[in-house]
Amino acid sequence: MQEVKKPRKPLIYYYVIVLIVLLVFNFLLMPWAAERQVREVSYDTFMQMTEEKDIGRVDINQEDNEIVFTNKEEDQIYKTGMVSDPDLTQRLYDSGAVFSGQIIEQASPILTFLLSWILPILIFVGIGQYMSRKLMNKAGGGPNSMIFGMGKSNAKVYVKSSEGIKFSDVAGEDEAKENLAEIVDYLHNPSKYREIGASMPKGILLVGPPGTGKTMLAKAVAGESNVPFFSMSGSEFVEMFVGMGASKVRDLFRQAKEKAPCIVFIDEIDAIGQKRDGRVGGNDEREQTLNQLLTEMDGFETNNGVIILAATNRPESLDPALTRPGRFDRRVPVELPDLKGREEILKVHAKKVKLAENVDFSVIARMASGASGAELANIVNEAALRAVRENRSYVTQADLEESIEVVIAGYQKKNAILTDQEKKVVAYHEIGHALVAAKQSNSAPVQKITIVPRTSGALGYTMQVDEGNHYLMSREELENKIATLTGGRAAEELVFHSASTGASNDIEQATKLARAMITRYGMSEDFDMVAMETVTNQYLGGDTSLSCSAETQAEIDRQVVELVKKQHRKADKILADNREKLDELADYLYERETITGGEFMQILNT
Repeated sequence: MQEVKKPRKPLIYYYVIVLIVLLVFNFLLMPWAAERQVREVSYDTFMQMTEEKDIGRVDINQEDNEIVFTNKEEDQIYKTGMVSDPDLTQRLYDSGAVFSGQIIEQASPILTFLLSWILPILIFVGIGQYMSRKLMNKAGGGPNSMIFGMGKSNAKVYVKSSEGIKFSDVAGEDEAKENLAEIVDYLHNPSKYREIGASMPKGILLVGPPGTGKTMLAKAVAGESNVPFFSMSGSEFVEMFVGMGASKVRDLFRQAKEKAPCIVFIDEIDAIGQKRDGRVGGNDEREQTLNQLLTEMDGFETNNGVIILAATNRPESLDPALTRPGRFDRRVPVELPDLKGREEILKVHAKKVKLAENVDFSVIARMASGASGAELANIVNEAALRAVRENRSYVTQADLEESIEVVIAGYQKKNAILTDQEKKVVAYHEIGHALVAAKQSNSAPVQKITIVPRTSGALGYTMQVDEGNHYLMSREELENKIATLTGGRAAEELVFHSASTGASNDIEQATKLARAMITRYGMSEDFDMVAMETVTNQYLGGDTSLSCSAETQAEIDRQVVELVKKQHRKADKILADNREKLDELADYLYERETITGGEFMQILNT
């Protein structure tokens, strides 16, 4: 919607200006322009020009007592006053001039007034009224709008359409679709629910990490229901002037009631729905907008056919008054897809591209563990782009596998040239990870090992892929994972008797995992099942905050260090016991730069 700026002056100023322009035009400009065309001369000059026969046309106006005439070429108009001259007619005849007397016809003063004043005023008033209506319609919809539509909701309205997004276009979120299918059924058959006395939830809150398809699910509900769909972001309610956000809320719900049954979707509702801080005298714009939203949701009549959907990544930050029953009564989690969900999502997005016959989406789904729906769509698109770059008309399995690496670690750095020593260090580092993981029973199998530098900064990486879904992790599995993370540094210390900066990310992950085991998972004998740490923003990074004394924090730090040290020593022992295989695998990786998990296991078991 194009922004419409507020006129600087009211319309009364416009009409005053028009009247002044007409006055100046009729009384000053018109007479002045007419006078500029006529040159006044004496009667002697007129007589002289007559005798010299330098005269063209003559008009004698007895009413005004003046003679208007031109020169022979008729390029100049003159006028002079009349005098008593009986021979004037004969002299004009002898000079060859064309002369006549003017017949005075008295013009109607009413007609003159209408043409000179009333008609121009009516034309300007009509133009002004037309422009005013156009501005009002574009800005806010009539006289009830605030300051030319500053309180207008500007919601995007999607009308009824049978070609929109359907539930079949959304994969990997079966539980969420089942929850929302009730809404669709209610919009189609509301009488079935009224007969039994049931009422639909007034509001449904979609929560989950970014990219899981919350907005797409809302559009799918609208597509399946075939009803009008109002879409608006929470940030669009925030205005500079206090009260404008509340006005937008009122306008949005007014439009929704007029078009019921319909769906109202508010994306990123945490922008206006955050918890009120309880300050005395707090009256800011966001709180007023939230209060108006609460009022509108309470004011909804039962079974009026308006369903409110909202999406957020921060459900813990919402005001309790907004999430209570009677407002947003149902919370629908839209989590990251599992293995089967990832495979279905890949198949949905792969319908748009040409595929080779041997593409196995189950392998791709296992490799893309933890990916959201948006990331999976990006993986398919990156695979298609890679196929185009290589002048192929279809996407292969290798394209999809490479696109996963692009999404995870970035593109290959073609200009990054490692020295032989650096290449050997990176090879031993990555084989150290893989070997420690392979020699532990509760570790995920190795899928791929590479020492090709990536744009993310990684000089190499080891990809481990679980065979199936993995929802719980035991203490042993977590300890093995920490040991695997320390395996790279352990290999460097064993072979080169030194340490490099390449283990910085491993150190960070190992420390975070060890701290979580002690503070959140209750895997410490000293602290037992006491939570020392709480997670905030679980869908946006999972930041944590400690809630214990300084002495306890010091003890936690000591136990974290001890746990990581223990697993580091375990990795050292595994690599020392398998030193020959470590050297053989590192040399093989050094030569090939990239090896598969099958090649790794074949060398390890021979």
